Amino acid sequence: MSMIRPVHLDDAAAIATIYADYVEHTTISFELAAPTVQQMGERIASLANTYPYLVYEEDGMILGYCYAHAWKERAAYSHTWETTVYLAPHAKGRGIGTALMQRLIADSRAAGCHVLIACITDENSPSRAFHEKLGFCKVSHFSQVGHKFGHWLDVTDYQLVL
Repeated sequence: MSMIRPVHLDDAAAIATIYADYVEHTTISFELAAPTVQQMGERIASLANTYPYLVYEEDGMILGYCYAHAWKERAAYSHTWETTVYLAPHAKGRGIGTALMQRLIADSRAAGCHVLIACITDENSPSRAFHEKLGFCKVSHFSQVGHKFGHWLDVTDYQLVL
């Protein structure tokens, strides 16, 4: 059985495992070291009471997760949130990311969010296409703002006005 549900603190190990692969082997995340399970648990605890944080569970296994968080700190930005979505490698191409993000969009709208922002490494064309499919529009391009694996990386921002 599969379901999308709110995150639990005991999901931290599964989420940390999914995320570690992106940190250690891709430029999708700009982190250089994967967070520990304890650090991931602290991140979950700091976000899940304020913003939507969802997991996709199938037969007791977490196959993906997504969440929203503050885009910027200033009070006038309080209705603009940034999104994050990650899937286990074997879960890609099954519609899980779309289902998670559609639920995140609905939950964000219901919670009073006005705009969602997706910050994407420009070379991550699958993520750019994915967000465009969901209705996000490209609104910015920053050149060479990240450095990982020995090369400079561009970032594009996409937004969805709810």
